[in-house]
Amino acid sequence: MKPEHLPLLKSVSAPAVHPDGTRAVVSVTRPDFEADADVGQLWSVPQDPEKRPRLITRGFRDTAPVFSPDGRVLAFLRAAPGGKPQLHVVEAAGGEPQALTDRALGVSSFAWAPDSQRIVFGSREPEAGRYGTLDGVSSGGEDARLITDFKYRMNGVGYTRDKPLQLFTLEVPDLGTEPAVQPAGRALKDRNQPPAAGGGAKVAGLPDARQLTTAATDHTGESFSSDGTSVYFVAALHEASDQDLVSGIYRVPADGGETARVEANAGPQTVQDVRESSDGKWLFFTAQDLGTTGQDFVAKNTVLHVMPAAGGGARALSGAEHMDVAAPGARLELRGNDGVLVVNNAQGTVELLEFSATGSHALLVHGDRVVTGAAAAGGSVYVSVADSATTGDVCVLEGGQLRLLTDFSSALRTEAGIIEPQELTFPSADGYPVHGWVLMPPGKGPHPVLLNIHGGPFAQYTVALFDEAQVYAEAGYAVVMCNPRGSAGYGQAHGRSIKERMGTVDMQDVLAFLDGAVEKFSSLDQDAVGIMGGSYGGYLTAWTISQDHRFKAAIVERGFLDPVSFAGSSDIGWFFGGEYNGRSEELVAAQSPMAAIAAVRTPTLVIHSEDDLRCPVEQGQRYFTMLKQQGVESAFLVFPGEDHELSRSGTPHHRRQRFEHILAWWSRFLPTAGNPGPSSQPDPSS
Repeated sequence: MKPEHLPLLKSVSAPAVHPDGTRAVVSVTRPDFEADADVGQLWSVPQDPEKRPRLITRGFRDTAPVFSPDGRVLAFLRAAPGGKPQLHVVEAAGGEPQALTDRALGVSSFAWAPDSQRIVFGSREPEAGRYGTLDGVSSGGEDARLITDFKYRMNGVGYTRDKPLQLFTLEVPDLGTEPAVQPAGRALKDRNQPPAAGGGAKVAGLPDARQLTTAATDHTGESFSSDGTSVYFVAALHEASDQDLVSGIYRVPADGGETARVEANAGPQTVQDVRESSDGKWLFFTAQDLGTTGQDFVAKNTVLHVMPAAGGGARALSGAEHMDVAAPGARLELRGNDGVLVVNNAQGTVELLEFSATGSHALLVHGDRVVTGAAAAGGSVYVSVADSATTGDVCVLEGGQLRLLTDFSSALRTEAGIIEPQELTFPSADGYPVHGWVLMPPGKGPHPVLLNIHGGPFAQYTVALFDEAQVYAEAGYAVVMCNPRGSAGYGQAHGRSIKERMGTVDMQDVLAFLDGAVEKFSSLDQDAVGIMGGSYGGYLTAWTISQDHRFKAAIVERGFLDPVSFAGSSDIGWFFGGEYNGRSEELVAAQSPMAAIAAVRTPTLVIHSEDDLRCPVEQGQRYFTMLKQQGVESAFLVFPGEDHELSRSGTPHHRRQRFEHILAWWSRFLPTAGNPGPSSQPDPSS
């Protein structure tokens, strides 16, 4: 794979299953260079092997499909070029989509009511006069913000207190009736409509939305109760919510009214998702324990809980030590009267499990794949997966086995080519097993080696196709990557082993895995090794090159580099460093790449994004400046308009540029036949 193959990376959403179980609908998105944006449409995927998947929408970016419970209507989010996602509906049998919202900042998520006539949705509501809601007032002309608490910004969102995520309900119109006509001319003047809440004139023909929540905090995870009378959600509405990470479960009448907390009789937790069982007897939710302080989040596995919907104590259904039932973007999905589907991070894979309210559970999907979403209806279970040969496809579960229904990555394999990773385990210096993968480039070698380190740190490399590793291997590099202590997927003890010990056993593990790979494969050049990583991976890269000088060059991307300044500049700085590094000056300095920078002599490319609020750009700026001041060969690559997610969801133009700059850096210090250095390139004048 090469940088120009980015548009072949097709991501597949969780499936929306029709109530009769005969078909699913998914969103398939991809980077597009011409639009310089991610584009996508909806596909219908039939279970019948005689029928082929087909494209069913043609919007610029159509995502998040969900069938109504009666199966007659499909709801989804549609964004126009440069616009915000808005809620749309279309007849399940086909037709022209109809818009239901025109929110100033778009719709984030939604859920159907059991009666198939109402939808609850989440939308950020801006303060009057902000974010373009007042003509003639630009962002630079808005009123000053008075900040009084810790939680006021979020990476990818910006300021949050002046645009909290609120919940609304609306009635879904009958799609069989003639649509309302947009008034114009005299009719528009006579109507004299007032501005809608959230800014902008109310658009005729759209259903009225009733606001359910008003607190100045985000309200997420919305879903209806089984009888449709209430809406559940997750929020931090308790006292002292600015001093901890605690969030709870709340319930509000679906037609509006007072919000009530659902008491689960549990200690301090951060709740991710909540769903009432189909029979209305149980309430499932996922949460992480936060200890007595309400901030002890380090490497805490997410646990599935259940409690009586009528009230009472909650009990854990999944084990906290060895199961982690949370993966990015995966929500609780109901199955049957009292069952729920969850995903589980497990040693470089993501499994699918089913739990019942009584406590029984079954492992439905496991092995060398990553489950990215699942849903059940009509006796069928559809699963979206990724593995070493696909960035996303849809399967149906039959007789305990997955049957593939799509092949969205066929062009990626045929046009770009995919290199199969080799799974390996090597002992660390103290004998601890370190699990990971090596990707070998074509040819006999000797191959230069790139040691890649993932972010998190409580995250994991997986068996799923990883575009970065593919690009580097195609360019002639052996890519070495592993899940050292501190990573997710191997139990809480594994993850918590670096609490107040960052840069110790984690560095030991990645270096041991590198040594094991070089010793095992004679085609790897032990004298031509580079190191790179992003976020926590940027931290461990910067820390390692201050301790070990074997590397020809390094790339430190969006790194957590100075715990001291991070505390006041990052959106999570007020708690992250204190929990991971400890709070004494001596302890923090002993784990700080900035404090150890004087020992660095490895040529280093520092990459950062201007709008990164997770690891703010000042981290990279100061690190680069200090390297230059002490004479280390270095460069600083800065991306405007991008945040912490550049490498995963940045604009296609910037993602390609990022790859090109990275390969150019490696060509200087670790040239290959596929990525030659400047002296190896032909003279254009000859």
